[in-house]
Amino acid sequence: MARQKSEDRIVPKGRRKAVPTRGGEPHEGGKAIPVDKQARQLGLFFETAEVGEAQASQVDGGAAAGLPAALPRATPKSRNKERTVALATMEEVTSRLREAFEKVASNKGAAGPDGESVAEVRKHLDVLLPKLSRGLLAGTYRPGEIRRVWIPKADGGQRGLGIPNVVDRVVQEAVRAVLEPLYEPTFHDGSHGFRPGRSCHSAIARAREYVDDGYGWVVDIDLEKFFDKVNHQRLMARL
Repeated sequence: MARQKSEDRIVPKGRRKAVPTRGGEPHEGGKAIPVDKQARQLGLFFETAEVGEAQASQVDGGAAAGLPAALPRATPKSRNKERTVALATMEEVTSRLREAFEKVASNKGAAGPDGESVAEVRKHLDVLLPKLSRGLLAGTYRPGEIRRVWIPKADGGQRGLGIPNVVDRVVQEAVRAVLEPLYEPTFHDGSHGFRPGRSCHSAIARAREYVDDGYGWVVDIDLEKFFDKVNHQRLMARL
């Protein structure tokens, strides 16, 4: 969010520090791996668009002549541009399958294309989980089809919803539980969508803090149809 000073209010000295995201501590432990056999990790780059703009301005020799200086904005300071993340292993994913099933069951979702409900899957869970674990470790696991459901939208359109099989939702939840603590700390502090402990309510609360600090503008940014347009090749390369 960008913030701009209000003309009729006094901005207090100092700046309120952003609250760090919780639950982002890297996992400890795991098997020892020889240095020459360790998996190479992608360096995750962290930089805001505002910082890149400022660097470009320095290269061009500053602001254009005759233009007024830009008003101060609440741009968070750039942290380390590159960070090494912990390994996410399939062994850890398989160790979370049972708790992942309970999470899926608590959502009370509908059955997928195979017609098996959560209750039916629970009946043979003790046989299913070891088999699923072996498939994941061997690389032979293949997800099933997706049941497409269309939900009416307020503007008269329809929103497509994909419903996987219960077993596939269990795998997805186990993978999320492993990856989320690694990626969550890398997201921008001004991002409130689809993140644990954040929502439109947390965004409104942050906006009120900005107003209380004396700023008169709050900018809300959203990406239209992001999941329909995201580049899957880049996404998978990032993962």
